[in-house]
Amino acid sequence: MAGKDDLKGQFRAMARGAQTLGLGYIGVVNGLFSTLRRLGAASPDDLAQAAGMDAGYVRRWCDGAYAFGLLEAEGDLFRLSETGAALDPEIEGTLMPVAGQAMMSMHMAERAADFMRTGARPGEQVMFERPTLGPLFGAMLEASFIRLFSQTIAPSLPVVAEIAARGGLVVDLGCGNGWCLRALLRDRPLLRGLGLDGFDGNIAQACALAEKAGMSDRLRFAHGDLRDAKLEEKADLIVMNRALHHVWEAGPQEFIAKLRDALKPGGAVAIWEPDWPEDRALLRTPARQGFAFQNLSEHVQGNHLLHATEIAAAFEAAGMTTEIFRFAEGQEAVIVARSGC
Repeated sequence: MAGKDDLKGQFRAMARGAQTLGLGYIGVVNGLFSTLRRLGAASPDDLAQAAGMDAGYVRRWCDGAYAFGLLEAEGDLFRLSETGAALDPEIEGTLMPVAGQAMMSMHMAERAADFMRTGARPGEQVMFERPTLGPLFGAMLEASFIRLFSQTIAPSLPVVAEIAARGGLVVDLGCGNGWCLRALLRDRPLLRGLGLDGFDGNIAQACALAEKAGMSDRLRFAHGDLRDAKLEEKADLIVMNRALHHVWEAGPQEFIAKLRDALKPGGAVAIWEPDWPEDRALLRTPARQGFAFQNLSEHVQGNHLLHATEIAAAFEAAGMTTEIFRFAEGQEAVIVARSGC
């Protein structure tokens, strides 16, 4: 059993980690890591000018980032350390989501501490209260999951290969910055995509990124509420990437019926969700500890995480056939439901 001094050391180490990620977050959202990578080495004032930031803040950020090992210093010039370079959001395999998630967790912890006193559950807008957090959310999801989705999940789903071969419309409900649709359409030229999201900032990001990727001719985005999405054209495939739990507590039956009725004959729905474990003891494993904190955050937003089996059962109750695919050692689940006609 750890002594008091050992516990104090552990807590101090955790606090230093939080401060490191806080400094990392500042560097991510204000482009300081990316700018310094392009400059190679720079004084704080030159970095501030190049990044369009206030020089006084950047000077103090540079000292903090140096103290915590995110920057190296040579006289008055700073350059990225290996750790700082890994947080550059513009590089492949960036670790930026770690810093972003840490800051989002602290924001949601403060909101949960407040709302616990009254039982208030104000909804998803809590995620967008802070002006630097909301715009980063889509990029965080993309950096966290694009490799798993592109290299493992999508190639493992027979329905994706079927629809890619014949062509058709894929609709993403709760599309965020559109990363999932861009990944699906990238090497599948017969597919068209439509993304719907309830936040205008996400739609603006998604449109800009689709244009940058050269997909604007077959990929479009529009504002749409998940609970009342109306499609002008029925879909060959409807996907929801970690979004179904946002509508579940209002009652899934009516919503699932709408999904079923929005499909073309033989169409399918693919639901990707973190698979809440049946055994609570699994929450102690490092890979699933984040689930427990996320579930608290989801409660603030009026949601909760779901078991893959209960999702499948709800689609089967709507007359659809289902198959569950599990990934990442069972942490992630994709439930594919087919209309059967």
